[in-house]
Formats: sequence, structure tokens, C-alpha cells
Amino acid sequence: MTVEKVGVIGGGTMGAGIAEVCAKAGSDVLVRETTEKFAAAARERLAKSVNRGVKSGKITQDDADAVLARIRVTTDIEEFADRDLVVEAAPEIAALKVEIFAELDRIVKPEGILATNTSSIPVIKVAQATKRPGKVVGVHFFNPVPVMPLVEIISALTTDADTADTVFDYAQNTLGKTAVRAGDRAGFIVNALLIPYLCSAVRMLESGYATKEDIDAAMKGGCGYPMGPLTLIDTVGLDITLNAAQSLYEEFAEPHYAPPALLRRMVDAGRLGRKTGEGFYNYK
Repeated sequence: MTVEKVGVIGGGTMGAGIAEVCAKAGSDVLVRETTEKFAAAARERLAKSVNRGVKSGKITQDDADAVLARIRVTTDIEEFADRDLVVEAAPEIAALKVEIFAELDRIVKPEGILATNTSSIPVIKVAQATKRPGKVVGVHFFNPVPVMPLVEIISALTTDADTADTVFDYAQNTLGKTAVRAGDRAGFIVNALLIPYLCSAVRMLESGYATKEDIDAAMKGGCGYPMGPLTLIDTVGLDITLNAAQSLYEEFAEPHYAPPALLRRMVDAGRLGRKTGEGFYNYK
């Protein structure tokens, strides 16, 4: 199967990034948002990101115009009927994703592939909400999508080999990403290793063992990481990190996956990182 028409559920940071890289690769892209207000914000987000490439000299204005012309934002999910591949990029809430997949299963053509961009929720949970579990796969992009080279391709126990191969080929050979395959365990490869590290950094800060500045400086200077763990949580989003930690703890029930109390309280306070202007650091 050749992927030519792509659908993206959600026009937020991740969804817009996925739509952008697919359109840059030549695909016809349809993005769905829930309200016209959010749809307008998604269009603005896409235009700003693509035109940033023009300002930096990475693409020409003609190329940018062509990319944006290949993307359309809608509030009508019924328009997804003709999509070859639909990537769900909704918030990391299992019940919401299950609801979306049941609806997509009804709408998208039978041969269409349904993919979830989940960072931690097992793919089988959404696959079982459809009548085509063999056509459901995980496609985990990383933020910011236009910059980060990696995509995890996750096969559930029910995913057909052809489905996984088609999406792997599209990610690697059409989008130009580095694609890796992972089993359907919460966290997959990256987050299964990353989340315990991030949670340990929060616990260290919470205990008063070291300051946030020293924790970040130590991991940058001592391990060669491009940014410290607390800065990384602010960049990813404290809510995203919390949801991933909760999914991992529910799956494995191991203490190092348990979300730290400080992380929960900060999310409760609305301090979600860069996107809200305040997290472990202040960005206002």
C-alpha cells in the first residue's frame, strides 16, 4: 500500500508538526480540530513554523507556499474517509484515544491504516476499539517533529506485518526519519528509559539534595546531554511527563516509574513548562 493521503487528529504542537513533515514530503494532509477556534490556531501554528524555515533560509517562499497548500484543517471528521493513513495526536488520555479510534474505524476506508502517536499508552488498547486491529499501529514522533529525527513504530499483538512495514517505510523513506521498531509495552523504547531518569531528577530536587540549576548543569556537563532533565521536562511539558509516568507505573508497578509528588502538584497548579510560561523555570 502506498501512503499518499494522510490525516492528523489534533492540530496542537505535535499534530501540527506531524502535518508539516508529511506535507513537506509531498503528502496530501488533512488536519482535524474540534472547534473553529482551535482550527484557526492550528493554521496559524503551521504557517508560523513553515515560514520560520523561509526566514532561516532552509526553504524558499515558493516551497513554503506549496507545503501549506498541501495542508487543510477541518472540524469535520467525516472528511477523513479517503485517508490512507490517519495519525491520532490527541492528548495522552486513554479513554479519549479509544473514543477517537472507534469513530475513525467507522469513517476511514477499510484499507486505511490507523496510527496513534501515543508516547506511553499500549497500542492494543486503541486497536481493540476498532474492527480492524490488524490495521492499527503506533507511530511515536518526538517534539519538535520537524527537527527530531526519530520515529518509533510500535506493533501491537494484533498488528499485521504489512501494516507495520508500510508505516515504517513511509516514516523512513518518505519522511526521511530514523525509524525504529518497538514492542507494545508502555513507554516503548525511549520513554521506558527516559521517564525514570526524569522522575529521579524531580525527586532529587524535591528532597533538597541539589538545586535545579546544579542538577541540569551536572547532567549536561557530566553526561554530555544537550539539556538537563528539568529543562527537558519543561520543554516536553510537565503534564505529558506525568501522564507517561502514570502509564508506565500502571503497566509495571515498579517504584522508579511512580510519578513524584512534586510533579503532580506542579501540574495541579498549572505549571506545565514552556507552554504555560512556568515550570521548573520561569519563561514569562
